[in-house]
Amino acid sequence: MKLQYAAGIDIGTQGTKAALFSLDGRKVSETFERSRLIYGGPGEVCQNAGDIYGSVLRTVSGLMKKANVPPEQVAAIGIDGQMAGIMAVDSDFEAVGPYDSWLDTRCEPHINKMKDKAGDEVVRRTGGQITYAHGPKILWRKAERQAEYEKIAKFVLPGVYVAGKLCGLKAEDAWIDYTHLHFSGFADNRRKQWDEGLLSEFGIGKERMPEIVSPWKIVGRLTEQAAKACGLTPETKVAAGCGDSAASALGAGIVEKDMIYDVAGTASIFSCSTDRFTPDLESETLLFSRSVIDGLYTPLAYIGGGGLCLKWFLEQNGKDYAYWNEQAEKLEAGCGGLYFVPHFSGRTCPNDPRVRGAYWGLSFQHTTAHMYRSIMESIACEYAYYFSILKRQNPGISPKYIYGAGGGARSRIFCQIKADALGVPYRPLREADTAVYASAMLAAYGVGIIDDLKAAMKPSLGEETVLPDKDRYEIYRKKKENYVNLLETLGTFRGEIRRGE
Repeated sequence: MKLQYAAGIDIGTQGTKAALFSLDGRKVSETFERSRLIYGGPGEVCQNAGDIYGSVLRTVSGLMKKANVPPEQVAAIGIDGQMAGIMAVDSDFEAVGPYDSWLDTRCEPHINKMKDKAGDEVVRRTGGQITYAHGPKILWRKAERQAEYEKIAKFVLPGVYVAGKLCGLKAEDAWIDYTHLHFSGFADNRRKQWDEGLLSEFGIGKERMPEIVSPWKIVGRLTEQAAKACGLTPETKVAAGCGDSAASALGAGIVEKDMIYDVAGTASIFSCSTDRFTPDLESETLLFSRSVIDGLYTPLAYIGGGGLCLKWFLEQNGKDYAYWNEQAEKLEAGCGGLYFVPHFSGRTCPNDPRVRGAYWGLSFQHTTAHMYRSIMESIACEYAYYFSILKRQNPGISPKYIYGAGGGARSRIFCQIKADALGVPYRPLREADTAVYASAMLAAYGVGIIDDLKAAMKPSLGEETVLPDKDRYEIYRKKKENYVNLLETLGTFRGEIRRGE
């Protein structure tokens, strides 16, 4: 029977999404299951490994029931997942402890230790800043969970854990694809290999690190048990997969240099594409990640809880996004001098755990609508700061559009604010959830049923282009400068408070 379909799975922070696609890119069916995040002690945000795996089995099973296609026609599964968090497995590929989310900040002391010991070398070799990611989290486990650490055979990512369980693999089969290396803390990103100097410097055995592979590598086939649970056949193959932001960018068509991309989701991610590997040693802000497209890099920076701040506002004030977007659209750019700081758990890019959330500049003229709009403006101002660094590193960069995905790209006022703040037209993508599509096509490419990955990644653009306004650009240019100064001041202020505790 002819192979006609591939499935994509996105293991996100808020939930697991699965979708089935025909080889011409048509979405046949999709399912979603919300995540169960575990908030423990100070800074602790985890997920149970069994919950993650179970969510994939259930979403894929639901997907196949909805699709009503012969399971024999589904060639392969591709998985993308959260990137900065880390988990571990023993020799039998059983989870050792929970998944430590990228939102988990317990590793903060080890961020400072890594910076003090070899900060510049880590950035120079990995391309990534030292933040709440793999390196500090691994060091935290080693220092704080010694008994658990001794059981660890390999450190893996959530998507890898799921794929390994689906295929019945052992720890010796574990992998990490190259789109994650900027978060690793211990890799030579340019050469796509582990850096033995960095591993030795921090006392991490290379034997605990997985093999570095291409995202489309086929890692196995479904076990009989997994196939039955998913509604598929044991002949269904599984690809190595990639990080969720890498999949989102790929699915959005970011496959050539000098393209800008915005993921307006739980995190607010700003990225561009370049063929130059130039780690950000000066501002210590950009994470120099690899694109799925080999030879292309996608330097990025993000606000860990950008979208979560908008969700928090709704939880405190009621009503829905549509209502508040309408109210915000009635207000003048600049919010009457009101500023918001979206870093409730510390600033990530550049890393500054001292910064926390705040409203600044409140007066009696301000309303709750101002407070809502100021959240969007703060995210846009931070994006403008990221963009200024990109332009400094890449003189002459002149992107045609900002391509926008995620739930926030459905908000016209949010798109308008970003276009105004950056001075670049904004093109929302018609299909906001690009990651699952990219993951499915990666799997199809891995098994050879599509032969040109770049050609398959044509952005599905919305009909409207949101154009920037010159006057509002000037307002936001000044606000961006004040915003960056405010962050620095708040970081210093909180640092003084903590020292006095």
